[in-house]
Amino acid sequence: MERLTIKRVPTVLSNYQEDAAEPRGCARNCLGKCCLPASKLPLYVFKSDAELPVSPSDAAEEPRADFFLNSLLLGQWEDRMSRGLFRYDVTTCETKVIPGEQGFIAQLNEGRHLKKRPTEFRVDRVLQPFDPVKFNFTKIGQEEALFRFEAGQGTKAHFFESAPVDGATSLSVVVINVSPIEYGHVLLIPRLLDCLPQRIDAECFLLALHMAAEAGNPYFRLGYNSLGAFATINHLHFQAYYLSLPFPVEKAPMKKIHMAKGLANSGVKVSLLMNYPVRGLVYEGGHTLKDLADVVANSCICLQENNIPFNVLISDSGRRIFLFPQCYAEKQALGEVSQELLDTQVNPAVWEISGHMVLKRKKDYEEASEDYAWSLLAEVSLSKERFQEVKAYIFEATGLVEVKVELVDGNESKGTSYQSTPADSTHFSEGCLVLQ
Repeated sequence: MERLTIKRVPTVLSNYQEDAAEPRGCARNCLGKCCLPASKLPLYVFKSDAELPVSPSDAAEEPRADFFLNSLLLGQWEDRMSRGLFRYDVTTCETKVIPGEQGFIAQLNEGRHLKKRPTEFRVDRVLQPFDPVKFNFTKIGQEEALFRFEAGQGTKAHFFESAPVDGATSLSVVVINVSPIEYGHVLLIPRLLDCLPQRIDAECFLLALHMAAEAGNPYFRLGYNSLGAFATINHLHFQAYYLSLPFPVEKAPMKKIHMAKGLANSGVKVSLLMNYPVRGLVYEGGHTLKDLADVVANSCICLQENNIPFNVLISDSGRRIFLFPQCYAEKQALGEVSQELLDTQVNPAVWEISGHMVLKRKKDYEEASEDYAWSLLAEVSLSKERFQEVKAYIFEATGLVEVKVELVDGNESKGTSYQSTPADSTHFSEGCLVLQ
């Protein structure tokens, strides 16, 4: 079979990315094995037996100070901004809510379109071996690293301003994204020195859920893009940022899938996303973070092994996970996407799919409409028939057995009425401000 490729321009995530082929050695203070073991990065240790966070309305007492998100992550991010490590000031980018039922969010981010290098991006393989010659996160400088994020043994979180590595082998690090989409845009790199390819496993996915839980804020989300679904670097990483608006996908209604067996002991619920342009599955609940992480990670592993590109949104402080199998890059490679959509140069990855449209041209931003956003995301979605096949793969691989009932298609045309219960969004505050 002929290999599918598309000419594309990857996002620059690090200031060291464009000259990654240059030999640098140990003198450059990098995050590789030559320099990181001698470093003393700050260390945040989370409690490893954390249960799912409760919503504020269920809390029995006042929550602790929001140190992890505000003082540590966002504070360190702003410090790097003051040092001039970012390629542009994302806080000056215009943002607006597009009028319409869905409430898609549009951002004009012309800086993200600058200083990029062309490459051949392979889209027909979700799993590809790690290539140490290509850019990876061991090649970035330690000034782009914010802190280590690792599990502890006790029931309390701890922070150490300077923590020697001391031969630790499974270092997980949070670094800035130098081409940010939003305020506080960072990357979580699990087991950095293991040089893992962009491939989800249960352990690393649980780490991402812990990060969402430690942030404890519904406006701080994590996202994951597989290869073939607009991941640009084949080194395992999750993205995260803060946006004080609910994403449209978080407000979309859901329809619970009734299971005959497979989830009884975990407490996890699986639902279909309804009335949204991209078909997807929604995972919630679980007695612990690990219960939820295991079910979602096994679903992702199934997609990986069946060579199906996908995106993941970790929402609601780790309580709710959206899983989107997608096919946009394949359609693009086969010439099945309209030139009008291609001209926008928008690559619909997890943030765009969730409803945050990052636009690179002022014309597209000024003319942005709900119809445009819907038509772009509809190209991302699997067809109704293909989605049912993929859902069957996932359920078989994860041991889930669905009760056969008549279900309404979760992606009916806009305006079609049906009975469904909207997802709870009461934890989002009203009247959030956005730049106009």
